[in-house]
Order: sequence, then C-alpha cells, then structure tokens
Amino acid sequence: MKILVLNSGSSSLKFQIFEMKNITVLASGIIEQIGEEQSHCRFKYNAAGNKETIIQKRHAVADHQAAIKTMATLLRDTDVMPDLNHLDGIGHRVVHGGENFHEPIRIDKSVIDGIKKLIPLAPLHNPANLTGIEVAMQLAPDIPQAAIFDTAFHQTIPKYGFLYALPYELYTNHRIRRYGFHGTSHYYVAKLAADFMGKQLENVNLITLHLGNGASAAAIKNGRSIDTSMGLTPLEGLIMGTRCGDLDPAILFYLARETDMDIDDLDTLLNKNSGLKGICGYNDMRAITRRAAEGDKQALLALKMFCFRIKKYIGSYLAVLGGADGIVFTGGIGENAPQVRKMACQGLEQLGIVVDSASNSNPGQGIAAINTPESRIKIMIIPTDEEFEIAVQTAQIIKPGFKSNRQ
Repeated sequence: MKILVLNSGSSSLKFQIFEMKNITVLASGIIEQIGEEQSHCRFKYNAAGNKETIIQKRHAVADHQAAIKTMATLLRDTDVMPDLNHLDGIGHRVVHGGENFHEPIRIDKSVIDGIKKLIPLAPLHNPANLTGIEVAMQLAPDIPQAAIFDTAFHQTIPKYGFLYALPYELYTNHRIRRYGFHGTSHYYVAKLAADFMGKQLENVNLITLHLGNGASAAAIKNGRSIDTSMGLTPLEGLIMGTRCGDLDPAILFYLARETDMDIDDLDTLLNKNSGLKGICGYNDMRAITRRAAEGDKQALLALKMFCFRIKKYIGSYLAVLGGADGIVFTGGIGENAPQVRKMACQGLEQLGIVVDSASNSNPGQGIAAINTPESRIKIMIIPTDEEFEIAVQTAQIIKPGFKSNRQ
C-alpha cells in the first residue's frame, strides 16, 4: 500500500510517499517559495541499489497545482512512480478541525465545506491546507484522500478543561475554547511510549512534551488527552522559538495605550518576535545552548525561562493526572537538547522524576529511557514522525483494521 502524505503551507508543499507494508519512505521533498520568481525544490528518493539520491532545483512554481505537478514529474522521472494514480491513498495534514472533526476522515465535499467554515479559527493554515486538498483531488480524483487534523487528538479534553473563563456566549456563538495542536505527534509518541513500557495505551498516564520551534505539552490519561498547553491558537502555553506562550492578556491593553502598536503589530510581536528570539535574539536552541555555555547572559536567561516553563507544566500535569507512568520528550529540541531535558526535570526528584546524566547525554538512536533505576516515572526520548502517523491513519481509513508493525 502506497500512501502520499501532503502538508500544504501558504507558500510551500511538503510531501512523503510511504510503502506501508515494509514501512519505507520511497520519496520525500519540499517545494518552497511557491509563487515567487525562483522556487526551491528539494527531492530525495532511493535510487537503484537503494542508494539515497537528492535532487535540488530552482525554477518558477506558480501555484500549488504547479507544485504538485512538479512533484509528480519528479516521481515519474526518477522511476519512483509513473503517476499519482498508482497511489493507494493521499493523507492531508489539516491544522484546525474545530469541534466538527474528532478523528481522521475521508474527504468529500461536506468535509471540504467543513474545513472552509473553520478558516476564521486558523486563517493562516486552513486555507493553505484546503488548497493542497483541492489540487490533489483535481489531479487524482479516483484516489481515496483523508484529512488528518492536528486538533483531533485533543477533542477528548473535558469541557471544564477546554473552556476559558469568559462569557459563555463567546463559546456558543464564536467557539472560543482550547483546541490544542500537535495532536498527531502527541498521539504517535504516546502509542510508542506505551509499547516501550510494555503496556496498552489505555492503561498509561503520560506527559508528552513536543519541543521544537513550536512547543506544546499534553496530559494523557488512560491514553486520552485531558489537557494541552496550546489553546484557541498555537500561541498559548510553553515558550517557543518566536511565540511568547502564556501571557497576562492585560499586557496587550497596556501596549495599545502606551505605544502606537495596533492589532496587527501586537499579533506580529507575540507570534514572530517574542519567545526565545525576543529574549536573546535567537530562536535556534542549538545556538542558544552554545552561546549560553560561552557566557552569553541573555542566551542563558532564555534557556532558563524555556525550561522553567516546561517544569511548571510537568508539575501541573502530574496534579491533573494524579501521577504519571512516563514523561516523553520529542520534537527537534526534545530529542536533541540534553541540557533542556536535564534542566526541565531538575528539582523534581521528590516527585519521582530522576534523570540519569549519562543516558541523557548519550541516549543513542531511536527510543531511549533516560531515567535512573530509582526514578518512579519513566523518562523517555521518542523521535516523532507525524508524517508516518498521517500515513497510518490514512491507510486505516482506506483499509479498516490496518495495523502498522512499527507500533
């Protein structure tokens, strides 16, 4: 079974093709700067003899239809696949599913209309996701296609957990509530964590930490999300690369009164110029940890703030879960920054969280436990693979009962 996973952004298209039987990536790539004079295409595939080959091109790609056609041409010219009709299914990442979409769903006109209605909740993401869906359905109308929503996993959060303490009619009339994001990643690593611990997902309580340029935490009780750090939008919660995370909302009123900043300026401030970048000028954790080690005080401050916020969420989620079996670090920072893992867990020994320094510093490849034997809570590093999870969920829609032997 061959599944194409598409992640359509406003000016980019990411894609991967999986052979589900052998769990192999046949090809992957990204086309960026769509609509500009010189778009950039990076395509990777396994050539004859299983040799990995990378092709990079720069040429004009007018729109997403042209981008998908470019992808199809590369697949044909490299003998990966004659055309898109040789696929068994296409899975699309959709950022916001609102309250309408609780699980992956096969795409038809009603689904497209439902995603369109949610554009006000995700004006930067859902239109681009829709463009990818509509173009793919035009070019491969006979191939089953599925929408996989970032918000779906968090739809099990109870009402007392997802509502904000605002006038209730703002929820009933405008659907103002916590939705959460990164759900595909949280679900994927939760399944692997349960398997790693030799348990069924429905029998474990976990705190999962997806840490990258965007970062979020989730409290998972008996395999179901009961709270997450992101809210109506991905701005709330942990400190991120350029996003502020949790904030006193009155700061916005103060800035509006005391400066000449308007709503668009404030939006840019909180989403693009805050977070780690706002504190030290860098949003790459590799640069921040390196500069902190070299004595850069602002970099060290940013690192401490980032880890302190994670620690606060770990503590609060232990309380709402009534204890946890495991903590999972994932995402680019979670998987590759031992200093962050160490600082986020430091001082939590009385709560049963004890990091082993040696295994934290050198965890090796794949899933790794980094806790000491006396730690009551298992601490794990689990590489995430959202694209593969989208492929699995797409395959399950096409062939109910499909199971991947990776999980």
